[in-house]
Amino acid sequence: MTQEFQSLCVYCGSNNGFSPVYKDAAIALGDALADAGITLVYGGSSVGLMGVIADRVLARGGNAIGVIPQALVDKELAHNDLTELHVVASMHARKAKMAELADGFIAMPGGMGTLEEIFEMLTWAQLGFHRKSCAVLNVDGYYDGILNFIDGAISQGFIRDEHRHLLISHDEPAALLQLMRDYEAPQQPKWITASET
Repeated sequence: MTQEFQSLCVYCGSNNGFSPVYKDAAIALGDALADAGITLVYGGSSVGLMGVIADRVLARGGNAIGVIPQALVDKELAHNDLTELHVVASMHARKAKMAELADGFIAMPGGMGTLEEIFEMLTWAQLGFHRKSCAVLNVDGYYDGILNFIDGAISQGFIRDEHRHLLISHDEPAALLQLMRDYEAPQQPKWITASET
């Protein structure tokens, strides 16, 4: 059954990266979200790809909600022109609030924080804590290594084959959004069996 989103959380870098393709992809995803009437939920920063996608959504008449810890506000990294800005006490509170506000999760290119955030949501999906879609915008093959890692973990028995589809991937924003709309959460979450201990 196709689902429609009111909001999607986008995790992405606080830098732009070396290649211009990453900024271009942030602009394209911002366009796709705004054109579809989907509110952007993100980390609330004004810098890097985070700032690019927020600015683009707002420029297209869309809504952008930021969630940022007070410690980063103190460093003057908060975006001051958002539809809403939630200032929270910690990184843990930030992730929880973003998860609460969003109907699904997308990771654009980013660093350790981006990976940590999308993998936490992916783990929650695997455990059945939520039924929201998780995806990567695989710009210029950026996430090929991660996707290969997951395939390797499946081949070695650390991830079940039926959980491979928990992480959706595409290199084009509109196509990625459609795959997320078509996503169906697994009926059975992961539980460790005697043979897996």
